[in-house]
Amino acid sequence: MGPMIETTGALVLFSGGQDSTVCLAWALERYPRVETVGFDYGQRHAVELQARQAVRARMAGAFPDWASRLGEDHMLEMRGFGAIGDTAMTGERAFEITAKGLPSTYVPGRNLVFLTYAAALADRRGLQVLVGGMCETDFSGYPDCRREAIDAMEQALNLGMAQDFRIETPLMRLTKAETWALAKGLGGEPLVELILEESHTCYRGEREVRRPWGYGCGTCPACELRARGYEGWVAQDRPVLRPGAVEA
Repeated sequence: MGPMIETTGALVLFSGGQDSTVCLAWALERYPRVETVGFDYGQRHAVELQARQAVRARMAGAFPDWASRLGEDHMLEMRGFGAIGDTAMTGERAFEITAKGLPSTYVPGRNLVFLTYAAALADRRGLQVLVGGMCETDFSGYPDCRREAIDAMEQALNLGMAQDFRIETPLMRLTKAETWALAKGLGGEPLVELILEESHTCYRGEREVRRPWGYGCGTCPACELRARGYEGWVAQDRPVLRPGAVEA
C-alpha cells in the first residue's frame, strides 16, 4: 500500500461500471476514508445500480486493507433531470450520432450535475476530494468529460460553496487499455477478475453472457469501447500501470 494523502477523505462518483470501479480502487489506495455516491437518473441500464453493491462487497472481501477505508455509500435520486435529457441513455432510442455531432447517449450536462450533487454531499460529509472516471483520451465524445470542463466546474463549486474541493480524474489521460493496466497495477488479477465479473457498463443492461471483457450486449457503444480496450491490453501481454504514474 502507498502512503496515505493527508485529507479528510474522498467521495467517488461510483456507477458500478469499469471506470468508476478502477477509480474506487485508486482512491482506496490513496485516502484514509473513501465514500461512494451513485445517481439514479432513470438510466436504461439500471442494472448498474445493483452492480454497485456487488462491486463494493467483493472489493471489501478481497482487499482487507481497502475494506477498512471503505465508508458509506449514498444513492441520489435524479430522475427528473434524466427526463429532461431525453436521450438513448434514458429512453428507447437508437445509439447513433445526432445532428449536433454528439452520441445519442449524451445526457446534456450530466457530469456537471453529478459533480454539483456530489459536492453538496461532500460538504455535509466533510470530504474534500471528489473522484470521477471522466476521460478525454478514449471516450464517447461527451464535452463534459474534458478536463477543461472539470477545472471550470471545480472553480465554480469552490467559489459558490466557499470550499476547497479538489476534483481528481485519474483516468483522464488514459486509453481504455491503460485503464485495464491500471486495474492490474492497483489490485492484481483479483481486481481484474472483480471488474470482469461484477462491474457493469453495457447501455442495454444485458448480463446474460460473460464475454472475455465482462458482461454486455457486445454491440452498444459502451460494450464496443470496453471490448476494444480489453483486447488492446491483452494484445500488449497485459501490461501493468502503476498508480503513481497516473495524473490525477
